[in-house]
Formats: sequence, C-alpha cells, structure tokens
Amino acid sequence: MSKSRGLEIPADLSGLRLDQVVARLLPEYSRGRLQQWIEAGQITVAGQTVSVRHKVYSGDRIEVVVMSVPQEADHAPEAMDLAVVYEDDHILVINKPAGLVVHPGAGNWTGTLMNALLHHSPEAVNLPRAGIVHRLDKDTSGLLVVAKTLTAHTALVRDLQARTVKRLYQAVALGRFAQTSGTVDGAIGRHPTQRTRMAMVAGGKPAVTHWRVVRQFAAAAQVECRLETGRTHQIRVHLTHLGHPLLGDPVYGGRRTTTQKLPKFSRQALHAWRLGLTHPVTGEAMQWEAALPQDMQDLLKALADAE
Repeated sequence: MSKSRGLEIPADLSGLRLDQVVARLLPEYSRGRLQQWIEAGQITVAGQTVSVRHKVYSGDRIEVVVMSVPQEADHAPEAMDLAVVYEDDHILVINKPAGLVVHPGAGNWTGTLMNALLHHSPEAVNLPRAGIVHRLDKDTSGLLVVAKTLTAHTALVRDLQARTVKRLYQAVALGRFAQTSGTVDGAIGRHPTQRTRMAMVAGGKPAVTHWRVVRQFAAAAQVECRLETGRTHQIRVHLTHLGHPLLGDPVYGGRRTTTQKLPKFSRQALHAWRLGLTHPVTGEAMQWEAALPQDMQDLLKALADAE
C-alpha cells in the first residue's frame, strides 16, 4: 500500500538540499529512509526524479509517495498474551518471557513477538519490524520497548544509536570473579569459523558492557550488566571473554563442568530487569523494572542454599 503527500518548500528552507528539506518537513521518518525514497524516485520535485543533493527553492512543489513496509505485511497477526508494563499512543513496553522469539526467522516464522504486535496494534504493519527497535535473545527474558508510530520509531532508533537508552540486566555467570566490577570494551562480530556464534573480533561493531558482582556464590555469581551498546549476544560474549560464561548457556559454554555441583538451568541465566529512556514525544524521563522471573529466583535460591 502507498499514499501520496504533496508539500511546498517554505521560504526558510529555500536553497537547501532536498534530503535536508524533507528531513525537516517529515521528522517522523529517518534521514536514511528519506534518502532511500529519493533515490528510488518516491520523492520528486515538480514531477521530476532528482538526486538527494538537488537544491530546492521556496515555492517548489515536492511529491512524497509513502510506502508501507512490505516485509511486515507478509507476517500474520497472532493473538498472544503480552505482559504489558506500559503503553500509550506512542510506545509499548513489554516484559518478554524466556522462549519467545522476537522477530520471525529461520525455524520461527510464527508465534513471535512481531506476530503478537501485529495483532495487538494492527497499524504496526506500517512500521519497520512492526515497531521493534531492539531485541532480546529467545531465551533471555525482560523488558523491551516497541514503537507504535513512525515518529517514536525514528526517535528511539536515534536514542539507541546515541547510547542514551539505559538497559540493565541481571545474570548468573560461572566461576569466582577476581574483581567486583569492571568494563569490557570489545568489538563484536560474527565468529570467523562458527557462524551461529558471535565473538570479539577485529573489525566488529563497537560494544561496551559495564558489570558488577551483586553476590558471589561458591562456583557462580549474580552479576548486573549495564549496556552502552546492544550487539547480538553482547553480554554472553563479553562475560565469556572474561572467563565467566552465563550459567545454562548452550552456545558459549555455560554448561561446562566445574569442581562444584551447580543447579540445572535450561537457558542462559539472563534477564533485562531495568529500562530507562526519554519518551520520544513528550521528552519525559521514564524508567521501568521487571522482577526476576521465577526460574531465576529459584536458581539464586538454590545457589544460596548450597553455600
């Protein structure tokens, strides 16, 4: 589906490049998306296709063909229970349970958070990834913010890139930590030989994780992690790099044997427990917390009882 919008260049924007002008006139869309539309001929000046650098002047008429997002239109809405922590006309914050896939992909084309969002808010079909701006791994639980409008989507993506969204996690990692806190600053990319894993690699994307030990047990520790960035498997990779993979993590060695007997845990012990951000429309500072799920509470109790 598409719809057309006609705009006239105001005097205060006369002489600027087309991409700069449409970014001012259409702030609900990202600069990158608008540039793509110009290059695809979806934004024209006086009926003519031009480049992003084309200068426009007061009184010029531009036409914008706004396209819905086709990949979302192909996914079926599904009625699912969502643990909604907060919702208004612009954003939705949910507490994702472990086991729920966020975005459809190989082997998981239905039953995902995206399918649930398309049912919960049918207008999400017009948003990239149905409004999903960041993810949690399938077996990681906790807080996620979702955009409900293009304005909110653009603002949240920019804030995530600017590292102003605050995300804190609770984890259980193997071993005894030599220090009580620290920072891992290591770029993350696809593992060079094991394609299902991520790793700290030269040329990867910048990634920074701040961590502190909340409680040290005999052979594992409760650890709080604060993310500056949000790379795939970031906490799992960074703690593994320290020699402390997450308990229960089948990918990064969290099931390895130790001299101490550890409780069984069927997933990586990781929960996104606090989320803080600036509301994309009102500018209000907001924060939410989600208590540890029962399985992690039981895990911590078992570790404490074994002391």
